Amino acid sequence: MEGKAAHIDGIRREIDRLCRELIRRQGSDGRWSFCFESGPMTDAYMILLYRLFGWKREERVAQLARRLQRIGEKDGVWKLYPDEPEGNISATVEAAVGLMYAGVFQPDDPRVRQAREFVLSQGGLEKSGSLTKVMLTLIGLYDWSRHPRVPAELLLLPRWFPINFFDFVGFTRVHVAPILLASNRRFSCRLSGPKPDLDTWSLNKPTPADISSQTVRLHEEVEVLLRARKERRGWLHQVAMSKGERFILERIEPDGTLYSYFSSTFLMIFGLMAMGYPKNHPVLQRAMNGLEQLAFSVGEEVHVQETSSTVWDTALITFALQRGGVPPGHPAIRRAAGYLFSRQHIRYGDWALRNPGVFPGGWGFFDINTINPDLDDTSAALRAVAPTVLLNPAAYAGNWNRGVNWLLSMQNRDGGWSAFEKNTDKSWPRRLLPFEDAHTVWTDPSINDLTGRTLEFLGNHLGWRAVHPAVQRAVRFLRAHQEKDGSWFGRWGVAYIYGTWAALTGMASVGYGLQDPAVSKGVRWLESIQNKDGGWGESCRSDVVRRYVPLGGSTPSQTAWALDALIAVYDRPTPAIEAGIGCLLDMGQKEGGWMTYPTGAGLSGGFYIHYHSYRYIWPLLALAHYRDKYG
Repeated sequence: MEGKAAHIDGIRREIDRLCRELIRRQGSDGRWSFCFESGPMTDAYMILLYRLFGWKREERVAQLARRLQRIGEKDGVWKLYPDEPEGNISATVEAAVGLMYAGVFQPDDPRVRQAREFVLSQGGLEKSGSLTKVMLTLIGLYDWSRHPRVPAELLLLPRWFPINFFDFVGFTRVHVAPILLASNRRFSCRLSGPKPDLDTWSLNKPTPADISSQTVRLHEEVEVLLRARKERRGWLHQVAMSKGERFILERIEPDGTLYSYFSSTFLMIFGLMAMGYPKNHPVLQRAMNGLEQLAFSVGEEVHVQETSSTVWDTALITFALQRGGVPPGHPAIRRAAGYLFSRQHIRYGDWALRNPGVFPGGWGFFDINTINPDLDDTSAALRAVAPTVLLNPAAYAGNWNRGVNWLLSMQNRDGGWSAFEKNTDKSWPRRLLPFEDAHTVWTDPSINDLTGRTLEFLGNHLGWRAVHPAVQRAVRFLRAHQEKDGSWFGRWGVAYIYGTWAALTGMASVGYGLQDPAVSKGVRWLESIQNKDGGWGESCRSDVVRRYVPLGGSTPSQTAWALDALIAVYDRPTPAIEAGIGCLLDMGQKEGGWMTYPTGAGLSGGFYIHYHSYRYIWPLLALAHYRDKYG
């Protein structure tokens, strides 16, 4: 009994420490701002933009360059995650080019030569990612003739047509539109400073004929619309280009960024310049100012975030604190709830095209986000504000109802939930577009992690159970997408641990326990991959090869996800749970190593995120759930 009491006391002390630390870090307006950290892309691209606009930000360039150098390997290779085999060709190209334009590397620098040798060993520049090659082309280091050509007329195809621009998901549309403008105008520009020579970084230059054969099927589809009007082809092309320009301008957020993403805003700047916008145009100047706001200082370094995770972090932390024991009337919770209510969407966005007749009411991921809500942030915000709504229903019932109604309305035909839009999963982009690295981001299919987390909200916060039709459809979706080994793949976290946690906690919340075959199989899989230290850890490589790859160490977030799933289904603590709790407590104040491993996913094989908030949020929730259930 004394050992058990000491164990519980240790858990309570850690919960108290985490709560105090998070409250200390809260901003005055109620938000929490943690770094949304990724690889070298955004830092390198920001250096390029400073050179493009001629902005004298040499101290900032030096800070960005310091980070680029630190996260690279000594042999001139950059990786997206520490255990990435060999290295990452796109990250290496982006970092090397950025450092050359920063003036830190000269073309004959040993690390530049090493980077070139690595790129050649991987197949040359042609094997780098689509966005990397577009970036190089926009600054005059690659050529549009080496890209597959997508006609701008794609923008003119009506939404009822079997192929149309809105078959892409929103975050992809805002990247594709400016690329269409720039590529159809064959636009590129030279940056200030010496021009790096990347001609020797390629093995073989494909001929225009090789490239055009890759897009002939798409051209044939577009010809269906254009065949009868060949004499008006030039006019239609101009109409398409103008439509692309309007599409972009209509989706600029108040801070000047396009949809609040760095990468889409970077492309927007070049796309609008291709349409004749000068560098001093107010739209471009506001875009640059907005991108500068994404800079996050970490010591003597600066990282330009792909976006801010402020709403996501604030919603998760607000919920975790209350689970930890901070009452809804506490000043920190009141401020956080006020911030979250102020970020609830009141404008219609593109989500309404496939979900008409529903009032806005969701939440987005970023601080400045008014038209691009997503399911995960909406359910997270609703979890966070639920106690506040109960305290003052007269003031907040309307907000609650709009949020819940929007969330429920977004369930897909197959019973699952996707991230941003409803029933947006046509197959033609994967069949017809020759961009292999983008296949996971063309559309927005139902996914296990969103379905599981939404199901958890329905069960634990709305009280829905297995008999509800919407719940039955969601559970059928999860059953159909369980892997043979019992796991589920997760799209927005790494990867099978994340998906299995979401599916199991979702099913448990609506009444499915260990007696259910899918639940018991998922639990057995989680227990089978537990590390010797009691924790859990999964490599980002799982997301690339689409099978579980052990990390070789334990991370705080993945350990907490696995624990949370086991706690949800077991009535009493098991040896696996107790070992996991011990590992989580041991990791509490460790620094570096696996504590900073990226466990957020963005683009398969191309973009992974280290959420600086995750080492606080998920352990706090798992420990609080253990205390409340077994304490």
